[in-house]
Amino acid sequence: MWRHVLAGLILSTGVVLVHAETPNQTVTPDAYQQGIEQWRAERVARLTAPEGWLSLIGLEWLQEGANKVGSAPDNDVVLQAGPAHLGVVTLDKSGQVHIKLADGSGATIDGRSVSEATLIDDAHVTGNASPTTVAFGTANFYVIDREGRKALRAKDSSAATRQHFLGIDYFPIDPTWHIVADWVPFNPPHDLQMGSVIGTIDTVKVPGKAVFTRDGHTYELLPYQEEPGGELFFVLADRTSGHETYGAARFLYAALPVNGKVVLDFNKAYNPPCAFTSFATCPLAPPENRLDLRITAGEKKYRGAH
Repeated sequence: MWRHVLAGLILSTGVVLVHAETPNQTVTPDAYQQGIEQWRAERVARLTAPEGWLSLIGLEWLQEGANKVGSAPDNDVVLQAGPAHLGVVTLDKSGQVHIKLADGSGATIDGRSVSEATLIDDAHVTGNASPTTVAFGTANFYVIDREGRKALRAKDSSAATRQHFLGIDYFPIDPTWHIVADWVPFNPPHDLQMGSVIGTIDTVKVPGKAVFTRDGHTYELLPYQEEPGGELFFVLADRTSGHETYGAARFLYAALPVNGKVVLDFNKAYNPPCAFTSFATCPLAPPENRLDLRITAGEKKYRGAH
């Protein structure tokens, strides 16, 4: 009963029935090619930005109590950049994190020259606020929270991974991988367990499933929403995973369904941060999203993998 709505059909008019932002739009083959190329350029720009994922230089888990932080080897948390002794980060029993900077460290806290502050982590910021950032030279760190565990995520715009980025390899752009899938809503949403590379397991709410056919076989993918009302986010793997593509997963965003359809453009399937750095905490593709299918579209495995 399910059908593959789009197969890159080119009409005699030269219009390819690939759907852009909604399932009802059509674009020319050249326009589609240009759109994917522009998406790729914007993706690389975000990845290679001074604060992008390639700037990561550390993921340091905090122990309860006082943690001496700095680049010298006698610290509890040894940073790859910055002063020898930056200060002391204290994690209390309630999970609050406080920093007291060492005299002469030259560091700032959220751009201010203060000696100490409470550090708000990424899970407890409100609105459009960012976690409290401690900056020193070209580097900085902030606190992340993963199921109650706290860590310092350190970045450096001069990181070797950013300075020596090798670029991204792709499968050829193929309009047949721009698919309009059937959307089957779940009411109420289903729970889905998502593991991560650091061993945590999160339970996310799945609002429905995308169903499509390829080469006569039917496939299903389960997304979740990182924010209420936000885009659908798919964490998926396939038969290219671990061979031509990154083994743990690739990511894919899709606009919200329209009239029971959702656009899956696998030419925009991309590598998670963990494909480029060992200092990220990426989700793994759940068993439900590991497809017995070779998705020969989107990003390939990174040549400069750690």
